[in-house]
Amino acid sequence: MTVTFLRMRPAERVHELSAATRRREGTTVVEIRDPSGDEVQAACRGGVLPVAVGDADLPVAAWVASPDEARTLAERGVPGWRLTVLAGPSADDTLDALARTEARYLRTGRSRVGEMAKLADLPGLDVAVSVLVDDVERALMAVEAGARDLVLRDWDVELIGRLRDALDLPLVERTAFPPGLEIDEARRALPGDVFTVWLHQVDGVGRARPRHAWAPGKDLAPPVPAARFSAAFPDAAWVGSRAPDGLEGAGPLRPILERALEGEPPSVSELGALLGAFGDEVDAVAWTANELRRRAVGERVTYVVNRNINYTNLCYFRCGFCAFSKGPRSLDLRGEPYLMGIADIVDRAREAWTRGATEVTLQGGIHPDFTGDFYVEVVEAIKAELPEMHIHGFTPLEVWQGAETLGVDVRRFLTRLRDAGLGTLPGTAAEILDDDVRRFLCPDKIRTAQWAQVMVTAHDLGLRSTATIMFGHIDHPRAWANHLDVIRRIQRATGGFTEMIPLPFVHMGSPIYLRGRARPGPTWDEVVLIHAVARIAFDGLIPNIQASWVKLGLDGAARLLDAGCNDLGGTLMGEIITRSAGASHGQEVTPGDFVEVIVGAGRIPGRRDTLYRLVEPPSPVGSTVSPKPS
Repeated sequence: MTVTFLRMRPAERVHELSAATRRREGTTVVEIRDPSGDEVQAACRGGVLPVAVGDADLPVAAWVASPDEARTLAERGVPGWRLTVLAGPSADDTLDALARTEARYLRTGRSRVGEMAKLADLPGLDVAVSVLVDDVERALMAVEAGARDLVLRDWDVELIGRLRDALDLPLVERTAFPPGLEIDEARRALPGDVFTVWLHQVDGVGRARPRHAWAPGKDLAPPVPAARFSAAFPDAAWVGSRAPDGLEGAGPLRPILERALEGEPPSVSELGALLGAFGDEVDAVAWTANELRRRAVGERVTYVVNRNINYTNLCYFRCGFCAFSKGPRSLDLRGEPYLMGIADIVDRAREAWTRGATEVTLQGGIHPDFTGDFYVEVVEAIKAELPEMHIHGFTPLEVWQGAETLGVDVRRFLTRLRDAGLGTLPGTAAEILDDDVRRFLCPDKIRTAQWAQVMVTAHDLGLRSTATIMFGHIDHPRAWANHLDVIRRIQRATGGFTEMIPLPFVHMGSPIYLRGRARPGPTWDEVVLIHAVARIAFDGLIPNIQASWVKLGLDGAARLLDAGCNDLGGTLMGEIITRSAGASHGQEVTPGDFVEVIVGAGRIPGRRDTLYRLVEPPSPVGSTVSPKPS
């Protein structure tokens, strides 16, 4: 059981400047009596959710209404999660409104909290008693009387921190809607501008996201406190505190984590619960993942010297998240379309080899003129020039498209690629392996079963591959859990995945974000959870969990070494896909950079090849960094 709180400001009138000012102060909602259409739009432009007091027939986010008004709204088709019923003089009339509207909040004065809490406890209702409180003492009294939602006006973060530390129940911030609201339901019900504002305010669970400026791809230090992983709260007491030891803060997740430590893998629903962890629970999940990492791979942290060759940015697929691909020249697109010739690709591979790379990664857009022959010819040309170079190339989408253009099945085409010299497949084009998400995120791309078929077939032919998950856009813990289970099922059958690479969504230049239809990337806590839960989900199946320095920076990736990760990926000479989406991190790091980060984290560096075999560098790295003190 939790206590939610809403940071709300009542307003007689709203204009964009006042709404933006309230948003900077932390407010998520303005409540307006008899709002005009212009005021609703002004609130949205300022980044706050407009809530009508009364039954105004306007495209607002939600309503605070009397029992009669709430029944009228319900008759118009307004779902209960958009309704707060004001307690009326008659308890029976209030109960009738709650039952008929399925409202999620019942707002009352402090003197009637106990009376209304008895109504809220009745079977058949899913409603929280909500009350406006002015200070910590009154908030505690309201919770003691049965309130489970607190409306806060003019509270700063330090006062909220004091309330959190004084409560016996977890404290979670909401927006105009209850946490747990999934994006598909919100997309169907909310007006477009309201939907965009809500997306900007929430995490994947529907909780109000922390107000940090940090996001994956930004050149900012991650907001993680020094002695804990969760950045759920910004107040000094939270940031300066230590996480509870071990599983002490796990709460209801403790049995799942204890079983995981004993070797029992979580079910899909349990994975979803872990991925929705909050506050101290996040630290308990990270601690568990770190214990499993230590048992599985010890203290070594690996990296590979490689080069990305993104051979074209022309693509006829329309993935909402992709800022890299370009369409025809006739369209008004940022950047110039390009297509490398095979000789240029070989030249870049040769340059990488001379600089010590053992792998080239081949990825690009799906050019409308490509057939499967192009992919085979690229592999053959690189191998003819550099027979020892490992070729890590072609996503399941490229494999599927290549086979389709040649009129052959996937197995025959993969066999041809393998015989030409392809070494391994990247696990990208997976995004989220949940088709309810894919149909909005990448509607014309292959579906989950097709992606899985390519991987199962590749593994059966002796080709190994990586696995990825790209998260933090229009997804949620249930979809993340489904994705991890798809990978887990394939791995149990084939054993062909070498690693899992979580890829946080970089939102700044992404079309789906710029259209107001995606969140601004995952929160820091979600980044921690995806990596940590991947370690837990794949314990005994996939030994390597990679942190992407391209998305998170070296500092962010290094922090995740204590949350289940044991690999930092590759040097990625020439990586441009992530930078196209607005990332500020460099296009390349050196082996020395990796060694410095790994040793600074108190771990043992190891240079590896694509298949995680340790290799000796061609020359001394030159790092003299000493391990950090324990």
